[in-house]
Amino acid sequence: MDLGLNETQQMLRTSAREFLETECPTSYVRDMERDERGYTPQIWDKLAGLGWLGLVVPEEYGGTGLGFVELAVVLEEMGRVLMPGPYFSTVVMAGMTVADAGSEDQKREYLSGIASGRLIVTLALTEPSGRWDAEGVQTTAQKSGDGYVLNGTKLYVPNANVSDYVIVAARTGQGESDISLFVMSSSTDGLTATPLDTLASDKQSELMLNDVYVPGSALLGEFNGGWKTLERTLAWGAVAKCAEMLGGAQQTLDMTVAYAKQRIQFGRAIGSFQAIQHHVADMAADVEGCRYTTYQAAWMLAEGLPAEREVAMAKAWVSDAYHRVCMLAHQCYGAVGFTKEHDLQLYSRRSKAAELMFGDSEFHMEAVASAVGL
Repeated sequence: MDLGLNETQQMLRTSAREFLETECPTSYVRDMERDERGYTPQIWDKLAGLGWLGLVVPEEYGGTGLGFVELAVVLEEMGRVLMPGPYFSTVVMAGMTVADAGSEDQKREYLSGIASGRLIVTLALTEPSGRWDAEGVQTTAQKSGDGYVLNGTKLYVPNANVSDYVIVAARTGQGESDISLFVMSSSTDGLTATPLDTLASDKQSELMLNDVYVPGSALLGEFNGGWKTLERTLAWGAVAKCAEMLGGAQQTLDMTVAYAKQRIQFGRAIGSFQAIQHHVADMAADVEGCRYTTYQAAWMLAEGLPAEREVAMAKAWVSDAYHRVCMLAHQCYGAVGFTKEHDLQLYSRRSKAAELMFGDSEFHMEAVASAVGL
């Protein structure tokens, strides 16, 4: 059984690593934590020029038409360098939702805009409950003339501060999964975004919808059929986030190995001590587990195979494993790893934020149990 990358995927990984190591040093990551936008237009234009913004966008809409595994390869490399900015929310959360449920006109407008770098889009799903299931959607959309009026609050909306459009999930019926999706401009009357302070210093916002009117053309997909679309988006998002976390875990391991070789204590490198060796061995085992479960789930999604169990297993495992890798790295580094000047804390903070995205390990363990018949 061949679990390796093919030639195209390996070339993509090599070019992505070379580009990101040059364009996204940790100094840039730190600068973007303090920047109110969280990214620079120059980097965004370069991503568009490389074709990464349209990586999974069909060619007829200006994309490169590659698959989900190729996207996972790029996201893994982005995770290695902690690439900031609205790439994930635009390409994965919003772009794949539009590609899945959008009309022909919506695809031509939004997917072509995403692929060219002209549009930044995000998805507003979670609310004050923090739930990732259909019951967590309490924002309402009421029919009004030829359009809809939306009211409610969305929390933890990524990159809403720089997004041109927002896809909003709203309740449109009495059934548990009677959810519909609406695309609206970020400047729509009644829509207000408030930045949130976060552990990872990423750009998340609270969105308030106060009698927000959108025309009927804003409906994305079928009326009351939005949750089926969101289930697929959440599966893609969970595995895509696993790919990012895998990259971060691999980089944390590589950093720790290098440090253990050069840090001298009691006249010898600390990597020669059994306790450090066992910590690093545990980290390496966790990273390989992340790699296998992530790419297995990514491949199954790319092939259109049923993958509920594999997606849940990957997100449950990788969420906890990335955290374990970071904590063991801190054990190896000692006090210096906790200082703000050191890069390790950048990975530790993001591991916690990524753990909660698309459901934590407990949420997905329940899904695994359900998938195996319990």
